[in-house]
Amino acid sequence: MTDLTIRELYTLEETIAKDIFEGATYPWEVLSKISEFILKLGATLREEEYEKIGEDVWIARSATVAPTAYIHGPAIIGKNAEVRHCAFIRGNAIVGEGAVVGNSTELKNVILFNKVQVPHYNYVGDSILGYKAHMGAGSITSNVKSDKKLVVVKTKDGNIETGIKKFGAMIGDEVEVGCGSILNPGTVVGKCSNIYPLSSVRGCVPSHSIYKKQGEVVLKLEE
Repeated sequence: MTDLTIRELYTLEETIAKDIFEGATYPWEVLSKISEFILKLGATLREEEYEKIGEDVWIARSATVAPTAYIHGPAIIGKNAEVRHCAFIRGNAIVGEGAVVGNSTELKNVILFNKVQVPHYNYVGDSILGYKAHMGAGSITSNVKSDKKLVVVKTKDGNIETGIKKFGAMIGDEVEVGCGSILNPGTVVGKCSNIYPLSSVRGCVPSHSIYKKQGEVVLKLEE
């Protein structure tokens, strides 16, 4: 199950939150630590680079935040990030350097690595998105099961009990999620994979794959 590990999914040098992953094997293990981590990290950020706005919100001075955006702490908005009109950041959010949070996009308890794009009508909750990951317009992470039971990560080698009720998706580096797709609770998408538009994704998608529909996942051809 190495494809599900932090080391295989993410380039840790591409996030200000690198230290939160120390001692963890799987990325969802850190979801409960995001809030406390932000509070500790925010207190160390240099005033020349970050401005503290209100209560527990740190925004890089080089970032662009639309006046209609709403940001509730604790949150960190990284250098050169862009938070567009009517974005709704509900707290416990780390937005990486050069990332884009688009119009009417909602974030809650997330880590967005550097250069992530969630640019149009996205919901991202209890999730971690790797370097340069991109979610197409209207694609979302569903973070609670309909039966409200604890989330289980289902793999071809067996299931992993997470002990977590709220768990959206772990999306690796440079993943492309097609427009209108739903990533169901406990989804893990390996790095450099593509999800077809209008997909409903469950379980694990291997790295360097194309997810066409449930049961039809193919490896990318080598270039």
